[in-house]
Amino acid sequence: MLHKTRGIILKTTLYSESSVVVQVFTEKFGIQSYLINGVKKPKAKIRMNMLQPLHLADMVVYHKVNSGLQRVSELKPSPVFRSIPYDIVKSSIVIFLNEVLYKSIRQQHTDENLFSFIYNAISWFDETTTAQPNFHLAFLLKLSRFLGFAPSLESKSDLSFFDLQEGEFKSQPPLHPNYIAKTEAAFFISLYSTPFEQLGEIKFNNATRRLILDKILIFYTLHTASFGEIKSHQILEDVLS
Repeated sequence: MLHKTRGIILKTTLYSESSVVVQVFTEKFGIQSYLINGVKKPKAKIRMNMLQPLHLADMVVYHKVNSGLQRVSELKPSPVFRSIPYDIVKSSIVIFLNEVLYKSIRQQHTDENLFSFIYNAISWFDETTTAQPNFHLAFLLKLSRFLGFAPSLESKSDLSFFDLQEGEFKSQPPLHPNYIAKTEAAFFISLYSTPFEQLGEIKFNNATRRLILDKILIFYTLHTASFGEIKSHQILEDVLS
């Protein structure tokens, strides 16, 4: 049976000389693996450049319950990216976010709220013409709410130390090293709370940005099973420095 669904491309793996297996976070079925034949042929309807990390698509798919490998009838970019593939900063941020997402939601079932957050955020990022070097920081902090470990703001008034293990503010530093002190904690929460459209109002230098990113990755490691090492981390820092 054929179904229409939107999709977010997560990973493409070569399957044969002209075929690939694509892991897609779909709006209707959660994460699914699709076998797509002939993507390298000159007249292919579905081409490799449509299957890049975090590209967004409208899809018509065959879906069999409990099948490990599904089939695609149609796939087209929606929207067609206007800036991400051609902007080295944006494309580096997207590759980095894709790696974090793949490690964070690989067991995810249908979740329309999570899907809409990712889809709308990436669409906005492609459309914005204003440089947003903090987009990835805000994206990951906002994403944590959908993954179930968002920072607690109940004790925000006591803005001294943010405990990454407990996900909350404390008046004294915890007995472990996984925390953020006052100034960086304020940025941490501002990035979480500020709409994407207003991120330009948050100003800090590259050293602070690197520190906050390191702390966010620790935050994810502490709260995501088998998160592992992020390989695109250093490349992103080099591009943004």
